[in-house]
Amino acid sequence: MRFHIQQESDIAASTQLYNQICFAIAARHYPPGHRLPSTRQLAMQTGLHRNTISKVYRQLEIDGIVEAIAGSGIYVRDNLTKRDFRKSVYSKDKIRKPPDQEAKKAIDKFVGLGCTLQETREILTNEIDWRIKCGARIIVSTPREDIGASMLIAEDLSPKISVPVEVVPMEELEKVLSSSNNGTIVTSRYFLQPLEKVAKQHGVRAIAVDLSDFQKELKILKELNTGSCVGIVSISPGLLRAAEVIIHSMRGSELMLMTAISDNKSRLVSLLKASNHIVCDGPSLSVVENTLLKNRSQLMRLPQIICAKNYLSIETINQLKKEIGVIN
Repeated sequence: MRFHIQQESDIAASTQLYNQICFAIAARHYPPGHRLPSTRQLAMQTGLHRNTISKVYRQLEIDGIVEAIAGSGIYVRDNLTKRDFRKSVYSKDKIRKPPDQEAKKAIDKFVGLGCTLQETREILTNEIDWRIKCGARIIVSTPREDIGASMLIAEDLSPKISVPVEVVPMEELEKVLSSSNNGTIVTSRYFLQPLEKVAKQHGVRAIAVDLSDFQKELKILKELNTGSCVGIVSISPGLLRAAEVIIHSMRGSELMLMTAISDNKSRLVSLLKASNHIVCDGPSLSVVENTLLKNRSQLMRLPQIICAKNYLSIETINQLKKEIGVIN
């Protein structure tokens, strides 16, 4: 993974690097537990001072996205492995084996670790009860100002997970969990830390899901002619901000970039008139197409529409299904 910094940009170099690292982590270019490049390596790659890179790493740590291990380096947080004995005995098995044999092996492992049979039963019972509780429902939560990010996550999860999925603004989560604290809170890595605090108070867990790497869309943008005008349309203002910084870091002033929330009609029409290419998320596609049809007479040309249909990576959805005990 290489990072590109536009030194003459109005966007601060630290902001460019912060957003690119966040995207690399969210899209699993750097998976959980991965060691990030040293400040020296990043300084050589980006031309930034090591102090600037250290400040970016500290901010990432403050935001709960990475963790620093003294004498070792900076690592992507892996919030799925915090509880002891979290992984299922099937998690690495590609071939199904008889459950009774697997149960015996699991018990043997616990005994081998020094657990008594009573302790083993308590561990297994607690883990099963925990997963039943967490698998009761999925609560997707982000701040109210970017509830669109929650809607994108829910849009991807609902057809693939056979438990209720509901969207709750972060500001209302305390009240919702006070009435019923069964379920798993799902969010993006950008908002994980504050949600973990709320989850801990109510005896549930918060899990960060990873984004699609958007390689198809980024490849198209990398190959566009200099001077092309690109429009980005989404229901998530946070996604628009991140996309703007990442695309700017990648192409600088070579591309004209416009962004619009899909329900901002006047802004959307202006974007359609100016853009050669439009990248939108799945929920925004029908809005973009309908606006094109209604304003066709005002457009000198029809822009090419590129729809990024998947917001989440398949791997993160499958991992979530395992965690809540949903069988494919």
